[in-house]
Amino acid sequence: MKIHEYQGKQLFHAYGVPAPQGIAAFTVDEAVAAAQQLPGPIYVVKAQIHAGGRGLGGGVKVCKSLAEVQEKAKLILGMTLKTHQTGPHGQLVRRLYIEAGCNIARELYLGMLLDRDTGKLVVMASTEGGMSIEDVAHNTPELIFKEWIDPRVGLQAFQSQKLAFKLGLTGKSVREFGKMLANLYRLYVEKDCSLVEINPLVVSGDGSVIALDAKINFDDNALYRHPDIVAFRDLDEEDAREIEASKYDLNYVHLDGNVGCLVNGAGLAMATMDILKHYGSEPANFLDVGGGATAEKVTAAFKIILSDSRVHAIFVNIFGGIMKCDTIATGIVTAAREVGIDRPLIVRLEGTNVGLGKQILADSGLPIQTAADMKDGAQKAVASAHKYAADNGLMVQA
Repeated sequence: MKIHEYQGKQLFHAYGVPAPQGIAAFTVDEAVAAAQQLPGPIYVVKAQIHAGGRGLGGGVKVCKSLAEVQEKAKLILGMTLKTHQTGPHGQLVRRLYIEAGCNIARELYLGMLLDRDTGKLVVMASTEGGMSIEDVAHNTPELIFKEWIDPRVGLQAFQSQKLAFKLGLTGKSVREFGKMLANLYRLYVEKDCSLVEINPLVVSGDGSVIALDAKINFDDNALYRHPDIVAFRDLDEEDAREIEASKYDLNYVHLDGNVGCLVNGAGLAMATMDILKHYGSEPANFLDVGGGATAEKVTAAFKIILSDSRVHAIFVNIFGGIMKCDTIATGIVTAAREVGIDRPLIVRLEGTNVGLGKQILADSGLPIQTAADMKDGAQKAVASAHKYAADNGLMVQA
């Protein structure tokens, strides 16, 4: 789960992480009123969307008067902001954050996330603040400094000092950096975060260390422990199909391809997407119904896929273990009868109760293509998607 910058800074303030004063605004009038409550004379109007690169996309403006705050708020609020993280369709700006200006002497980068290779949290810091950390990692990886945190002892003071010295901090800045990092670590652990990132982390003219940005993601599996975090959720920033899938505990991610996928198991889902691409199409989604899905969940999953008009064919690829093939077949037939099949449907079943599952599909009387194996299913799905697109005057994805 992602939250907005202004919500992240609420958490920063609660955990003792220094950040500029700021107020969220949902209208132009609220933006001007917010600026009037800040010290000035410099104000920053920031678009609030769940994506990075807002400044480059025109979503962050520095203002030197209340009149300019009003002008920039009108410009940004309601715009479709396109960044390298939103994709070509962009994201509608519905919220603003009006923040007090800051005296910036240096811009740094600071991030904390789980390193799955080591099973430890890793702190990453760089002197190249304000830039895409992915570009820094690619072009100048030697400028990214890392410290791994042993979960048995937590973040140690010497680790904070090592990073501070590598960043070229001195005196007051070293002490403030160490305190900030300790508080960020406490926030990360106590709130079950999956990412905490500050880009840029700035050093002010007097040596203070200040979080000028706040990007925080949370582990969805731990949200039941944090109703205060769940209250931050902004459904307008999420895909409607992903929201619907979450109601049924389905693992669904919307993608930009033309073949809908319904698969059980994350590994098989990844392999299914790979084989579709290999044979000339792109997956329209990642959808893992899990090992213990019911017919109701399968029906919901099927409906979600069919709700995407960019899906030109559907490939159901099931290897039955805990998830039985007859359960999948029943869900497919139920959903197909409820919403109707208007696109090619290819089903590959293998494993527990496969014979019964195939019989349910055959007896349904529905126009379902069965596949002998995964390769056969992928080839049929790609060919069917291309034919459907050609027959309906749609763009053929190759």
